[in-house]
Amino acid sequence: MIAWLLLGCQRDRDVEVWRFAIEETRGSVQDTFAQRFAGLVDERTDHRVRVEVYPYGTLGTSDQTTELLYMGSIQLAMASPGHIGKLIPEVQAFLLHFVLSDDEEVNDLALRDPELLALLDELYATRNFELLSVFSEGWMVWTLDRPVRRPEDFAGLKMRVMTSPLLLAAYEAYGASPTPLPYSEVYGALQLSMVDGQVNPVFAIQEMSFYEVTDVMVFARQAPFVTTAIANHDFYATLSPERRAMLDEVIGEVQTEVLEAQRTRNRDDLAIIARKRPDLERITLTEEERAVFRERSMPVRDLYLAQAPRGREVLDALGRAVAKASGEGQVP
Repeated sequence: MIAWLLLGCQRDRDVEVWRFAIEETRGSVQDTFAQRFAGLVDERTDHRVRVEVYPYGTLGTSDQTTELLYMGSIQLAMASPGHIGKLIPEVQAFLLHFVLSDDEEVNDLALRDPELLALLDELYATRNFELLSVFSEGWMVWTLDRPVRRPEDFAGLKMRVMTSPLLLAAYEAYGASPTPLPYSEVYGALQLSMVDGQVNPVFAIQEMSFYEVTDVMVFARQAPFVTTAIANHDFYATLSPERRAMLDEVIGEVQTEVLEAQRTRNRDDLAIIARKRPDLERITLTEEERAVFRERSMPVRDLYLAQAPRGREVLDALGRAVAKASGEGQVP
């Protein structure tokens, strides 16, 4: 028995551990990405690397996990623009409305564009991070206590948003009163009418039961929820060429898989919401209605450019990426 235990300890010492912190709970889109990544890494390294996935809250807030990644205490993390944008303001381009296409497949191709990724990688490297992947988790959907089809309908509406100046400005431009609140407090705020609405992907609306305390879901396709998978730069740089190539290959495979996974997840969760709340009104904005919101959103880009030193480069690269992906010759 003692010999077996010693052998087990030796085996544990032989296993390299990569710690991967995500910003969402178990079963989420990010968890699906991270767990699939862990499984493929285990397989491709013949069990010599074990990826440990830490859901939101396990290692602290998103800001705290970003700090742990910077220090090298963890090796990998999900970092959404609303949080990492405090350190790298240029990445907040993904928070801007109507910058990406209204076609998910076009956006998936655009977010893989080599020119765009090379530019973003430069920016992440200034903070000791290595950019691995940029991907969408699905459309951001408004849940509200009233129908909204035009900016005037937002008048006086208290809208919960993340603590990003750009998101605050976006909903102010629509006429709403944006209210920053921690994610964990949103349900209670909706229930007590402290806020009148919030915005999240469908899977989060179902997962957090926001549909229980709202009356209307509005699909405006103003922006998908984009996040980034990143690594500690020193960790990535010191990997052997073979291991680094394996990591990059696995990331590429998982990004391809997660697009369909998030579509399935969001579609299934929307069906769950419809079954549990058949009285919940669903509104999909027309192209004409979206155009009005798009026009209202444009001044927010000036705020972004004022905050992000290389923001113009990122916006231009993003525009070219979308144009190439859609087969069009003009920036959206």
